Amino acid sequence: MERLLIMRLEAVSCTAEAWLNGVPIARVGPSQPTRLVPVHEFAVAGANELALVVQPAPPGMPEEPQVQLSDGQAWASAHLLLPRMGQIAHQSNARTLAQLEWHAPDGEVFETPLRTAGSVELPIAFPRWRWLDAPVVQDMAAAKTQAVKLLQRLAVDLARGDPESFITAARLRFEELALAYQRKPADEVGRWRVEVQSLRSVPPFKPVLLTASSLLLRPVAEGRLLECLSADGQAALRGERGNGTLRSWPVRVAFIEGRLHVLR
Repeated sequence: MERLLIMRLEAVSCTAEAWLNGVPIARVGPSQPTRLVPVHEFAVAGANELALVVQPAPPGMPEEPQVQLSDGQAWASAHLLLPRMGQIAHQSNARTLAQLEWHAPDGEVFETPLRTAGSVELPIAFPRWRWLDAPVVQDMAAAKTQAVKLLQRLAVDLARGDPESFITAARLRFEELALAYQRKPADEVGRWRVEVQSLRSVPPFKPVLLTASSLLLRPVAEGRLLECLSADGQAALRGERGNGTLRSWPVRVAFIEGRLHVLR
C-alpha cells in the first residue's frame, strides 16, 4: 500500500473530537493535543461526512450547552490526509483531502459543544463495510445484556492468554481490516494471537470486568454500531499488568442475524 488515509486531529487549550461517517475517530485535549489515526475502515466510496466537535460532552453524558468567552488561544483542526508510506502525516507534506478548523477570536462569545461538518468525495475505492448495513439498535436493554456477557467472556479469556473467543466474535472485523489495509486475514489473526499470548507473561494481566450498571453503550454510525465503554468513557475491554501498565482495546459491536459481533 503506497498511500494511507490518516485523520490528523489537533487542539490547543480545548478538547476536540473528530468523527467520520458518524463514528468518533479520535479525541484530543491538553494532555494529548495531537492524534494520528488511520481511517480506511471507516471511509466509504463516494461522499464521506467529516465532523469536528469542540468541547464535546464526555461519552454517555448529555450535551449541556455552555457559553464561553474566548481568550483567543483555543483552536482545533481535523485534517484528512493522504501521505505516502513512510512520510509524516502532516498537511505540510501530505495531500489534504478535507479539513475542518475552528478558532474563536479574543473576546468572542461562543457556545459549546460546537460542531462543524463537511462532506468530501474520496479518490479511493472502498468496499461496502458490514457496519453500514447493520440494523439500527432499537432495544438497548437487550443489547446491553448481550454485550455484558460478551465483554466479560472476552476479558476473562484475555487474562488467561486465550485469543480464540475474540477471534470468533471479531471474525468480520479481522476480515475487513485486512481488506482495508491490503493485508491477509490470517496475518491479522496471527498478530492478535501473539499480542494476547504476551499477556500471560509476568506480571499477570488483570482485566476490568464490567457489569450492566458500569457498561456504557454509545450509539454511533446512526445507531448501527455500539461503542462499548465504561461509565468514565474508557474502553470497556481493558486491564493492567501487575506493574501498572495499562492495556485497552476499542470494541464497537453490531447485530448480525440477531447476534452481536465485534465489527470495529
